Amino acid sequence: MIEGLNLAAWMFPVLFGAQPAAVAVPLSHDELVIDLSRHEVSVALNYAGAELVLFGATEGAGDVVVEVRGPRRTEVVRRKARVGGIWLNSDEVVFSNVPAFYALASSAPLDQILPPEEQAQERIGVDHLWLTPSEKIAEQEASAFRTALVRNKQRVNLFPAEPTEVKFLGSRLFRTDIHFPANASVGPYRVTVFLIKGGEVVRSASTPLILSRAGFEARVFDLAHTNGLAYGLLAIAIACVAGWLASVFFRSKA
Repeated sequence: MIEGLNLAAWMFPVLFGAQPAAVAVPLSHDELVIDLSRHEVSVALNYAGAELVLFGATEGAGDVVVEVRGPRRTEVVRRKARVGGIWLNSDEVVFSNVPAFYALASSAPLDQILPPEEQAQERIGVDHLWLTPSEKIAEQEASAFRTALVRNKQRVNLFPAEPTEVKFLGSRLFRTDIHFPANASVGPYRVTVFLIKGGEVVRSASTPLILSRAGFEARVFDLAHTNGLAYGLLAIAIACVAGWLASVFFRSKA
């Protein structure tokens, strides 16, 4: 809320083409306000990804970086080795508290507006995430497995390699589109916006986001986690029915 006004109600007309009412919304020096087009995304059987809009306002000149972090997960990275002509898993490293999804958007190339040391200090960017093995191993090994973890995430579009664009509408208003792929994990997300001036982060603001299961998928998920026996029997029944229907179909074609 800003001066008793809802940010979404104030900014949506500006960002999406309608003519806003004449409303004065003062911002103090270096102030930053943000909001999302929606704060909950339902993941149902027909879910194929989601597009959200983040919008905000800032006072005066500056650049904006948007960071989206997904729920934390345990990730296992395995190394394959050729044994007797067959590729087998030889070593593995477990990483805890890895964001299931991580993406950036920026109003200008990140290295041009924020020096690498500032990026490291603020933990902005994939290269500066805390990706620490659960067990102590040599740093050279940890670095190799860390690189493989990031590469695997980028391959399935969960750690997009390049930031998307933050667009300024005038000198104060900005917006960016946030894309969640179909394989994004359900759970709590956090969207953080950094206001950058003179190569430093001068202000940040965060807002939560939830990806949650809905419909039949949610009921199946709940059943699997609350009544394993019933879920197993249901899975067997579905497999039997599917097999019977397939046999009937192919018999009719013979």
